[in-house]
Amino acid sequence: MFNEFDANGGPISKELIPKLTVVKKNLSSKLGVALPDIDARQFIATIIFLKGVGGILFVFGSTFGSFLLLLHLAITTPLLYDFYNYRPGKPKYNQLLNDFLLNTALFGALLFFIGMKNSIPRSQLRKKTPKAKTV
Repeated sequence: MFNEFDANGGPISKELIPKLTVVKKNLSSKLGVALPDIDARQFIATIIFLKGVGGILFVFGSTFGSFLLLLHLAITTPLLYDFYNYRPGKPKYNQLLNDFLLNTALFGALLFFIGMKNSIPRSQLRKKTPKAKTV
């Protein structure tokens, strides 16, 4: 989806601009503060950065990489897979719901990874074997 990034943001920017405007309006009305415009090109570049750097760091076992991927999923999943705007039973609804649930499962897997990484002590204490006493 983000493979064709160019000077205008690529084809994904045409899909994201209306969604970002709706999010901006909703957040402005909920917070009661006028929010600045969200530039789709910078938003797409941020998404690519989070996914790329987070993925590389995650492959090497870094928890920071998993936090970057968590941030990526938390930002993009509700925006890209807006199944809630379609009626149940339509093909687009089923496809978006499937992708939304897939990303939610990935989010849970990353949380599990972070939990397992934090539960393992960094330095394992080795039991010392008692030395035999010589007389």
